[in-house]
Amino acid sequence: MAGFTFGFSGILLALVILIVFSSIRIFREYERGVVFMLGRFWKVKGPGLVLIIPAVQQVVRMDLRTVVFDVPPQDVITRDNVSVKVNAVVYFRVVDPEKAVIQVARFLEATSQLSQTTLRAILGKHELDELLAERERLNTDIQKVLDAQTDAWGIKVSNVEIKDVDLNETMVRAIARQAEAERERRAKIIHAEGELQASEKLLQAAQMLAQAPQAMQLRYLQTLTTIAGDKNSTIVFPMPIDLISSLLERLKGPPQT
Repeated sequence: MAGFTFGFSGILLALVILIVFSSIRIFREYERGVVFMLGRFWKVKGPGLVLIIPAVQQVVRMDLRTVVFDVPPQDVITRDNVSVKVNAVVYFRVVDPEKAVIQVARFLEATSQLSQTTLRAILGKHELDELLAERERLNTDIQKVLDAQTDAWGIKVSNVEIKDVDLNETMVRAIARQAEAERERRAKIIHAEGELQASEKLLQAAQMLAQAPQAMQLRYLQTLTTIAGDKNSTIVFPMPIDLISSLLERLKGPPQT
């Protein structure tokens, strides 16, 4: 009888030890435990050592670290009817473990699907040029929309980054032709502005030379000096009538009275 009692006590002690060990939970600093009492939410526990009553309490372990996942390439039609493939990366974390467990099933999958639909919806409202040149603003718009929708799930979307915008070959060639035409347009405008400035300066020079005819002769002689410096065997240049008019008048002699 004593042996039976000792054996029963040992089994009971082992059972108690087993229950105690099974009720112990250790949560790291970045983890929390959502505890349910008989199926109803009780409280959020952790980090550290947490005791759970077996068969009465259930616990769901939640990770509070920032989660990073890639949004797969999405087919987007921009406002100017250009078809592109866009992918992105989303950064989010759980800020309310209770809502993340109770309000949504599989919050990772839900956030991923919501990110894909939001990416298509937001980018479809903008033209291709905005998609290529204003990524920072579009990232902010997508992040705000996602954060507003996931707030009810206890999830905070901290950042969204558009990674790649893939265009088909036809559109790439069209954009290249557009860029080339834009460069040619700028070159023509710069050349025209240079001609305008040169004509203004020439007009000012002509006005100044007209005030002093001798300056024109000096300029003519300077031009001859420049031509002579080219070491050409033959130089043909016109003779201004102003230079020889006084000589012709002397050859004619004094006027007869």
